[in-house]
Amino acid sequence: NEKEPKTILTYEKSFQVSLSQSYDVVCNCMQHSEPVFGMLVWILIGGTDYFPLSALCWVMFVAILITRLPWNTLSLCFHCSATVLYLVTAAVDALSVNQATRGRHNYNCWAASAFFAFLTTLCYAGSSYLSYRGWKISREEQ
Repeated sequence: NEKEPKTILTYEKSFQVSLSQSYDVVCNCMQHSEPVFGMLVWILIGGTDYFPLSALCWVMFVAILITRLPWNTLSLCFHCSATVLYLVTAAVDALSVNQATRGRHNYNCWAASAFFAFLTTLCYAGSSYLSYRGWKISREEQ
């Protein structure tokens, strides 16, 4: 009878470690995806004549400005702000695609950048959630 609870405890610890490792993997994937997708937005817009459209200047501003912060509270604020900024940026980017001629270089690049802007928004939203969980855990430990 004494061995059974030890086995159950070992299983629970193993399961907790597995969840913790999964959480770390998801965090790392999100944090590595954000700059990659954000850079694709920057490259796809930067390689076109975006200057006449002030909306795309905003897209470039957000794509270049956003960087990561390591502290829990700042990270939470940053990821939430970046999510909102990229959501607005993705919408502006998508609405600006209509200003270009379909099938042309600018149109294709702007459409692709809108897709990646929405993908970046999803990554930042996921990171916001994970930052919130990390922030909540750090607050509970204090």
